[in-house]
Amino acid sequence: MADHSRPVTGYPQPLNPHPPSSAFPYHRPLPRANPRATFLRRLTAIFIATFVILGAIILITWLALRPRRPHFRVDSLSLSKFTLSTNSSTLLTGNWDLRFTVRNPNHKLTIYYDAMAASLYYKGESISDTSVPPFVLGTREETAAKATFAAVSRYVDRWVVEGINWEKTVRGSVNFNVRMAGWVRFRAGAWRGRRRFMRVYCGELPVKVSGKGGTLVGGPRRCVVRL
Repeated sequence: MADHSRPVTGYPQPLNPHPPSSAFPYHRPLPRANPRATFLRRLTAIFIATFVILGAIILITWLALRPRRPHFRVDSLSLSKFTLSTNSSTLLTGNWDLRFTVRNPNHKLTIYYDAMAASLYYKGESISDTSVPPFVLGTREETAAKATFAAVSRYVDRWVVEGINWEKTVRGSVNFNVRMAGWVRFRAGAWRGRRRFMRVYCGELPVKVSGKGGTLVGGPRRCVVRL
């Protein structure tokens, strides 16, 4: 016979207990990748990698060939039909015949010269302009070239006339300057370097003037070349 005097010590187990919340975890759906954005990223990466590889190849080739600047040397500068007018207008007339040598010091590179513009100056005053035809120099080659400048009754500032007359009287010679500029290309076999702009400066060319003519004194002069 059951003892009804004993206290109740528990509750009855639920008939249908709810499962724990961890039994069915919730997963947020992953965002879908944009195919177009993925393609653009990959394409950009390919372009960057290709650019870096090509740049490295060009740099290594350039360093291996070790391109050097060409050498320019003035051999002679002769003056003829030279006159100065110091009347009401300051006029200058004369012909300058420049002879120079160009040398390619490179062992592996051929240099291609486009037509170069050449100018004759007295100090900062331009006297005459001309051009030098295109030419090619193979490895370790040199060639002779020339440029002829002409001025016929060209107006110049009075300080030019006074400066030339002072140099003729005091020093016996007049210093002229020549500047040349043009595009050059370096090539070795199938490899072609990019075109580069070249500047040549042949300064302080002393011409001994006697009457209406004159010649370069002091021997050949090296020019400064910049690329």
